[in-house]
Amino acid sequence: MKTFFKAPRTHGDEEHQLQVACVRWFNYQYPMLRGCLIAVPNGGRRDAVTGARLKAEGVTAGVADLILFQRRGRSGALLVEMKTAKGRQSPEQKQWQTVIEAQGYQYEVCRSLNDFMRIINGYITGSK
Repeated sequence: MKTFFKAPRTHGDEEHQLQVACVRWFNYQYPMLRGCLIAVPNGGRRDAVTGARLKAEGVTAGVADLILFQRRGRSGALLVEMKTAKGRQSPEQKQWQTVIEAQGYQYEVCRSLNDFMRIINGYITGSK
């Protein structure tokens, strides 16, 4: 008899699944803005050569996971950092948040699909 089971999810898988769900919802809810919400592939394990190449190309530690290029009020873009319910920002992420907010951009930490929907809808309608 075969037993099938799913491997336990790791922290990275949970955050990945959350981000995938958020992007899918966004593309369905706002098809006219498809392509304006982009992912920043800063995370993940890489060998030393690839890491050095990416750093030379401008990869910066702490950059938010998603960027919505849509001007609203004084903000030229919305930057969203995806975190699990228990996830915490790294010191680099907090520093980058401080820098980007000082430039007038809106930065949000998102912990669920409901958070994401509230953040996006509020940003697009101007209610936040």
